[in-house]
Amino acid sequence: MPRHLVFVLSEPTAGNDDEFHEWYEHTHIDEVLDSANWHSGQRFELTYEAGPACPNPFLACYEVDAVDAATAVDQLNSSRDQREQSKSINKKTAAMWVFSPTGDKHERA
Repeated sequence: MPRHLVFVLSEPTAGNDDEFHEWYEHTHIDEVLDSANWHSGQRFELTYEAGPACPNPFLACYEVDAVDAATAVDQLNSSRDQREQSKSINKKTAAMWVFSPTGDKHERA
């Protein structure tokens, strides 16, 4: 089964930085992995950019084993009620992209 990469760019709502980081790191990622049966997840912060400006400063990257991208997203959406929702994430600016493999994975020997 192919492994897809799901990228979520997000930012906290005004004045909720601490709550956002606490919820995302210590609640949300693990709940996504458990409820959607995704493989792994990790957060990143934008520390450098070149070219067009990145729309949000925080990235969550998930690895998902699924038949296709639509199935991966369905796994997430159908399990939403199993996860704690937080008002600290700015849902107006958050966005998600799913990238699916087009070739073999290359690893350094």
